[in-house]
Amino acid sequence: MAAQRIGAYVEVAPGVDIYYEDEGEGPPLVLIPGWTFTTRVFDHQFAAFSDSYRVISFDPRSHGRSTVTSDGNNYATQAADLAALLDHLKVENPVLAGWSAGSLTAWHHVRNRGTDGIRALVSIDMPPLGMSYDRSDWVEGAIDALAGFFQGVQTAQGQRGVVIWYADNIMIEGEMSPEVTAWIVEQSLSTPPLIAANLIADVCFANYLEEAKQADANIPSIFFVADHWAETAKPFLAKHCPNSGVEAFGGHMMFWEYPERFNASLAEFLSAL
Repeated sequence: MAAQRIGAYVEVAPGVDIYYEDEGEGPPLVLIPGWTFTTRVFDHQFAAFSDSYRVISFDPRSHGRSTVTSDGNNYATQAADLAALLDHLKVENPVLAGWSAGSLTAWHHVRNRGTDGIRALVSIDMPPLGMSYDRSDWVEGAIDALAGFFQGVQTAQGQRGVVIWYADNIMIEGEMSPEVTAWIVEQSLSTPPLIAANLIADVCFANYLEEAKQADANIPSIFFVADHWAETAKPFLAKHCPNSGVEAFGGHMMFWEYPERFNASLAEFLSAL
């Protein structure tokens, strides 16, 4: 889909190597992929920002080109791996930008290290709550929908079907070409089904509302929200994260499908820091 970037590896735990890409010079902008995805979803952001920023992204453990391991397949460990990568690269005061479940990694980094070492936080289409009894809360989904997603990814065939359905109905607003479908499925299937299911379970029971509030109170923050969430997400964020910016448009991958609009909004946010 884009010119191949040259990456490298860092060992974050015995036998666990994390693949990462590090391009450009300037203030660090760290892009964190979502569930089962890789650095490749951020092609448009690398192209747009690496002239002015040091753009860093990585394949989380058991994703893409990183080591597939039975250990640590949760967002707490992803946050520890992120911290190890930032320490390895001697990154100070980064902007953390998490897409989808990558936001959980960013919020768990806040839980572990606070906000003092973070310049700003960007969450791309992810609520801080997986589930809630309160129907006014912005959450990842209803229990039956999340249970269906979890059950669906127990096999390679099921995972492939779930990813294609989710991409066509939630991620992308336009027509899905065979090439785009293959590109999305190829990334996701690098993560074995049972590990993918384990990560979904972690998403379902996530509660990072206090970390989202902490970021909202202490550092510049912005939420990019897909149109289908906006009616619930906007009042929820106004209540819990009143200092954060909110931009609503597109689907779950609005940053990839509408890169000019997304990049312009992100650039405006970054320039104001």
